[in-house]
Amino acid sequence: MLCNYHTHSTFCDGKESISSIVKRAVDLRFDHLGFSSHAPVPHENNFAIRDELIPEYIKEIQFWQKQQTTLNIFVGLECDFIPEVTRDFSYYKQKYSLDYIIGGVHLVKENISGKLWFIDGSKRDVYDRGIYELFNGNIQKAVTAFWEQTFEMIETQSFDIIAHLDKIKMHNQDRFFNQKEIWYRNLMVKALDLIKLHNIIVEINSRGLYKNRCSEFYPSDFILQEISKRDIPCIFSSDAHKSSELLLFYEEALDKLRQNNIFRMFYLDNGFWREYAI
Repeated sequence: MLCNYHTHSTFCDGKESISSIVKRAVDLRFDHLGFSSHAPVPHENNFAIRDELIPEYIKEIQFWQKQQTTLNIFVGLECDFIPEVTRDFSYYKQKYSLDYIIGGVHLVKENISGKLWFIDGSKRDVYDRGIYELFNGNIQKAVTAFWEQTFEMIETQSFDIIAHLDKIKMHNQDRFFNQKEIWYRNLMVKALDLIKLHNIIVEINSRGLYKNRCSEFYPSDFILQEISKRDIPCIFSSDAHKSSELLLFYEEALDKLRQNNIFRMFYLDNGFWREYAI
């Protein structure tokens, strides 16, 4: 099967319309295509869909669902989790009858000041500045805050897929911490134990590779090995923001999963996630 459930359009920070992406997915002979606009966050930004546009977003996806006979199209949201700031994910699932939700951490809240550290985006200096301004240059404290916010998301929110699990490494680029350090690995292992407990799917996300912002997939090989040990379900996500990105590093992702003893992925079928062999 050929599936991608992590897709952004011009309703959020994507660069192409839903129609353009659908047509490309048909040309590529996709089986499943899921749209996952960034859910609203309560501050000014240029990446999330606005509340008032969500009905139009869903209506357009539903239009294309009716037009397609070979491509199954799904409607979801990628919801940010910021404690005491963002809405519960269940609000969107219930209000809009979404097919699925992707949960992720892009903005890390510093508990004392309440200020946010943006770990994503194209500007590495924003990542660096946050470490010094919000965490006094203490990288272990900063990274631990990211993982603890991830733990809280897993334990308190209802969602299907966790986005780019170890994205905290993207702008690090082996400058501030090493992923082999025991404290870091312990945090990752705790995240995986919680993911297993709450039956969440992990995506193997290729965006960092094709954007040249990361030298490996999210998540790293170490995490994939631990995923295999725990039999945690996986999907492929290109995290596409335009149609030309839908299949980038797909075959490499399959090879990476197999190298780490993962031989199945999952697809959505009438509200249930079912497995298929790779």
